[in-house]
Amino acid sequence: MDSATALKTPQKIHPHKFTLWVGLGSMIMMFAGLTSAYIVKKNQSTWLQFDLPLIFWYSTAVIVTSSVTMYLSVKAFSAKKIDQYKIFLTLTVALGVLFLVLQAYGFKELEAKHIAMVGPKSNSAASFLFVITLLHMLHVLGGVIALLFILIKAFSKNLSNFSMVPTEIVGTYWHFVDILWIYLFLFYNWIG
Repeated sequence: MDSATALKTPQKIHPHKFTLWVGLGSMIMMFAGLTSAYIVKKNQSTWLQFDLPLIFWYSTAVIVTSSVTMYLSVKAFSAKKIDQYKIFLTLTVALGVLFLVLQAYGFKELEAKHIAMVGPKSNSAASFLFVITLLHMLHVLGGVIALLFILIKAFSKNLSNFSMVPTEIVGTYWHFVDILWIYLFLFYNWIG
């Protein structure tokens, strides 16, 4: 009877995971609103058409690769392969930082082509690209900071007693910002 009762007990989501999902829902709504506004503004006669620099393609490859390394780090942690966990987590942090650097260089390339993001000479097309991408970059930066916290924890203590929850939460968040960038990248290139 005890095993039957245990089977009927509903699984509860960890409060931190629930909070993460609420936050991700808010981010989805924010970026959906911004990209919708982008589409509406695109119909203006003053809208400037331009292609994203090639470096944005490279940054996309980097963030997709970082999602793979994040997946491998979570998998290694759950298998208690701590050395692999540390390696893949370190790679994920490095790739996250590289993504941010490439994005910044992408904006420098646009400025070199005299496409002003802000200020009196700016165009709403470039300003929308800048604001939406900068917001995404800030979310990636938040993910890098969270990754650094669990990375420091990985190198400072014995992980055999640690809960899987922080790693899963950061992993879920990291995959989300990856998927979000893919959406934005496709949006900029083919929809927007």
